[in-house]
Amino acid sequence: MSTLERARNRLRAYPLVVDGALAAAVLACMVVGSFAEPNGRHGGPDWGTRTPDALSLTLMLLAATALVFRRGHPLRVLAATSALSAVEFVTGDPRAPVVMSAVVALYTVASATDRPTTWRVGLLTMTVLTGIAMLAGPLPWYAQENLGIFAWTGMAAAAGDAVRSRRAFVHAIRERAERAERTREEEARRRVAEERLRIARDLHDVVAHHIALVNVQAGVAAHVMDKRPDQAKEALAHVREASRSALNELRATVGLLRQSGDPEAPTEPAPGLHRLEELVGTFRNAGLPVEVARTDHGTTLPAAVDLAAYRVIQEALTNVQKHAGPEAKAEVSVVRVGPNVEITVLDNGPGDDAEARLEENSGHGLLGMRERVTALNGVCTAGPRYGGGFRVHAILPVKSRTGSTASTAAAPAPAAAARPAAPTTAPTGDPA
Repeated sequence: MSTLERARNRLRAYPLVVDGALAAAVLACMVVGSFAEPNGRHGGPDWGTRTPDALSLTLMLLAATALVFRRGHPLRVLAATSALSAVEFVTGDPRAPVVMSAVVALYTVASATDRPTTWRVGLLTMTVLTGIAMLAGPLPWYAQENLGIFAWTGMAAAAGDAVRSRRAFVHAIRERAERAERTREEEARRRVAEERLRIARDLHDVVAHHIALVNVQAGVAAHVMDKRPDQAKEALAHVREASRSALNELRATVGLLRQSGDPEAPTEPAPGLHRLEELVGTFRNAGLPVEVARTDHGTTLPAAVDLAAYRVIQEALTNVQKHAGPEAKAEVSVVRVGPNVEITVLDNGPGDDAEARLEENSGHGLLGMRERVTALNGVCTAGPRYGGGFRVHAILPVKSRTGSTASTAAAPAPAAAARPAAPTTAPTGDPA
């Protein structure tokens, strides 16, 4: 902050002192001006050629005193100074410049009020003071002093209006800058929250999937350790592979929290449907029969849609592995339907168990699936199947919402309506 700005801030803290100093300066100017003849013999003012009388000095003192209160009562101060100036116009001979106080008061009114008020008050003040000076004063109506009153009051009103407009303009700029700063901060907080939510979903999907497989394989190894050591070794190998995959995906996900430009930041591409067979293989190794049907060959999905499709299948199969029972089978279908790709995961678990998945739902898996799909302008539903089992169905637009020709949220509705049985709306949680 510069020295001038600091001085201005100090002066703003004591407005009455500033107005008092201004009133003293105006009084000094009026007193000094009252001793000069404005139209001297040499074309300029002649000093010492006239002396103000006691009434003029009193009027100047009262007018200067009124200026001390100009900020709190601008219209009243203008009325008071105008009245004192009018008295001086009628009685003063020679005339003292009491009107200087009315000029300052009119400037204050113009700078503190709006433009319509400035026009009305300014024209009224100019007309009244000039008319009184011309018609009731000792000077001829065409005297330069009378015309000067009209000019000075008009300039005071114009100057005050200009100052007020500039203050309003500067205030608007500052408000706009503050609003833009608040908007940037809110946008930054929103993006941070969205990124945290996305990373939390990825961590949940990775941990839930791999830990479920590790749990199943560890149980198999413990069960056959004594009687079938070869099968136990195979199960433990699957445990090691699942744990290694979990660590790799966790490292890649947590690596997203690194600062930009970090040389250790992950460069491995995010998982997608190109790794579907690898994903299904981990469940098959854990003892869950999974059949896959795909008609989306040749379809290139955006990275966000590809990742969402992969995570939906991963979470759905994890729930089958954990809740559908040891005799359950799963079916995965990936179908291209018009501008969308539809993901369906079915299992044949017991019907009562499928209902219990929704009733005992307290996690975040199904909620995370629905949020992923909804963020891409898609639709995700999950619920029990007619006749037993569970069904997860997701409709994803081939082009993401950020694309130039992104699908609308209502676009997938006809495809969903073509299904023979409408699934139940996804609950707000994960059966885990």
